Parts: sequence; C-alpha cells; structure tokens
Amino acid sequence: MAKPMTKTQLVAALADEMGSDKKTAAAALDAVSSVITKEVSSGGAVTLPGVGKIYCRERPERMVRNPATGEQIKKDADKVVKMTIAKALKDSVNG
Repeated sequence: MAKPMTKTQLVAALADEMGSDKKTAAAALDAVSSVITKEVSSGGAVTLPGVGKIYCRERPERMVRNPATGEQIKKDADKVVKMTIAKALKDSVNG
C-alpha cells in the first residue's frame, strides 16, 4: 500500500489541477476543511460528489473490557465521525 498523500502534496496537486498557485490552493483546501468541520461538529452531514458523505454518528453507552486487567468498564455515550464512500469512487478503484 502506498503512503498517504501529505497536505503539501495535496496542495501541489490541487494547484496543478486548478491551474493556480499553491497559496490559492492551500486557502481553498483550508476553507473546504473548515466548512466540513463546522457542519459535521454541529450534527450535520457533508456530501462531496464523487467522493462520499461525511457525518457524525452517536454511539450509545456500552460496556467495554480493559485488555490489561479484563475488568468490565462502562463507557459513556460519545460521537464518532463516519464516512460513506461514493459508488463512483468505489467503481474507479475496482476498475
């Protein structure tokens, strides 16, 4: 498996795709990231066409086991960020 693309590499690729400079591409990436963060943290969801849907899901309170001691512990309810991958992206990866 290849190494994940770093932010610097992503900004460079984005600038190349946009036909723009890296400063503009970095600002665009930061803006998109900020909008997604605000929307998902407020309980909404964001759909990126061709990529997928990012959303927040609540997990109920549950019992978990401490692997070191084997002791059962009650874990409080919490929220997790999830992403559903778009069919178009799955199809492009699988040929």
